[in-house]
This record gives sequence, C-alpha cells and structure tokens, in this order.
Amino acid sequence: MTTITGPTASTDSSAITEPPGATDAVHWVAVCALADLVRERGVAALVHGCQVAVYRLDDDTVWAVGNRDPFSGANVMSRGLVGTRAGVAVVFSPMFKQAFALSSGSCLDDPTQALPWYPVKVVDGTVRVGMP
Repeated sequence: MTTITGPTASTDSSAITEPPGATDAVHWVAVCALADLVRERGVAALVHGCQVAVYRLDDDTVWAVGNRDPFSGANVMSRGLVGTRAGVAVVFSPMFKQAFALSSGSCLDDPTQALPWYPVKVVDGTVRVGMP
C-alpha cells in the first residue's frame, strides 16, 4: 500500500489519500463502484453508522468528508456544489454556502469549523473509504 499526499488517482489501485499523521489502523469499507459516481457531484453513504459525502472530480480524484453541515446541522454536504477556491478543491455547503476543502475538511470561511475527513482509495474500480 502506497501513501501519497495528493489526490487519489483512479488508475492506480494502490493510491490513497491520508491526512498527515494518519495511522495504519484504518478499516477500509467498499462504498460503490467508481463508475457509479458522476463527476463533479457528491453522493451520501452510510459507513459504519457515519454519514459520509463522497465526491468524484473531473480529474477522477475521489474525496470523502462528513455529510453533516456544521453550521446548520443538516446532513446535506453531499448535495453541495463542487468547485475551487484559490486553487483548492472545495465543496460549498448547500445551506449557507461556506467552502470546505476536500483535501482536509477544513472550512475556508471559518477556521473554527471543519468536516470530518476520510481517506479514500480506489481498488479495482471500487471506491473504499477508510474508517478509524
């Protein structure tokens, strides 16, 4: 298993995105086929009781963050708009439009808020989300 700091490449079955300091104690859960994800859209998945928003970008990178908007409390992040801000891939909350970095879950509009961030890997065309 290879650890990289950049986005997950769908063509490399061993590519993984992990936050700095992540441990090897991650349980990988198959969520869906990569082909099932529409580019530039999010989907919600229930992974070990946690609502997770999974996104496939135009360049086939795949990211996962918590689905609960910390500002409204609604589980709607999978319905947010995907885009960039200052070169950072983000999802905009559909409720109040805050931008969250897909690479870390941090809120670019309010540094005191963040979404949970989950490592993602694509293995043989299957998207897997890492849970601690």
